[in-house]
Amino acid sequence: MKRHDTTPTLGISARLLIGAGIAASLFLIGIPLITIFSAAFKEGWQVYWKNISQPDTLAAIRLTVFAALVSVLVNTVFGVIAAWLLAHFRFPGRKLLLSLIELPLSMPSIVAGTAYLFIYGAQGWLGPWLMEHHLKIMFAVPGIILITVFVTCPFVIREILPVMESQGQDEEDAAHTLGANGWQILLRITLPKIRWGLFYGIMLCNARAFGEFGAVSVVSGAIRGETSTLTLQVDQLYHDYNSTGAFASATLLALITIVTLMIKLSIEHSSTAKSSDSITSSSMAAES
Repeated sequence: MKRHDTTPTLGISARLLIGAGIAASLFLIGIPLITIFSAAFKEGWQVYWKNISQPDTLAAIRLTVFAALVSVLVNTVFGVIAAWLLAHFRFPGRKLLLSLIELPLSMPSIVAGTAYLFIYGAQGWLGPWLMEHHLKIMFAVPGIILITVFVTCPFVIREILPVMESQGQDEEDAAHTLGANGWQILLRITLPKIRWGLFYGIMLCNARAFGEFGAVSVVSGAIRGETSTLTLQVDQLYHDYNSTGAFASATLLALITIVTLMIKLSIEHSSTAKSSDSITSSSMAAES
């Protein structure tokens, strides 16, 4: 049996809109990316590598990667627990908890950094106690990690909560009835069901952690070689009139974004291909 192609033909208006969208994307995204890489390599590969391999830049890369890894790990664990709680239970204060989790999305990051400074800084609420116990949070690595965890908090839970709510808990209840414990249910049923949403949430969390500037600039002190992240390093190099070095560091952030996008597209493509194969097999079986 022949299948009829039901794909609609694009009219002139649709083609114009698509062309306008592509042109806008190139103007707003493509050209800035090209500019970053061309400016970074305008003096040659050797100059580029010299800027990337500077001790302060390497220290900024290490700190940024460490802060991102910690924030992704913390928010993944917290996001799964919080999403499971919100999806499976109705309790007083549920909406308030949701609002608090989404607060970092609506709060300017520099305000969040200032709030942490007023809490953990030397003149803050906990500042005197921290000084007495020789604990330094602000203008140190712990402060950078804390604020990075805060600003990236909503991403994982926002991706997996709708998935959990739409799929329900029938399978978990059945597994519990059959004697499965909590860890078995989590590892064999819950996580496989939400794996795509969890993966997207982790990628968004990671991208935000690498690109955060405002909040980190407040709590870190931007001490070169110690508390300066990669985004702060770009800003510092630019203000030092080392535009080539600033663009060289910026290419690392751009590459992280590009690689993350390519991984996302690759996984989406493989997932779509598997779904199409499954639908095709089902259709052929039904026709036979």
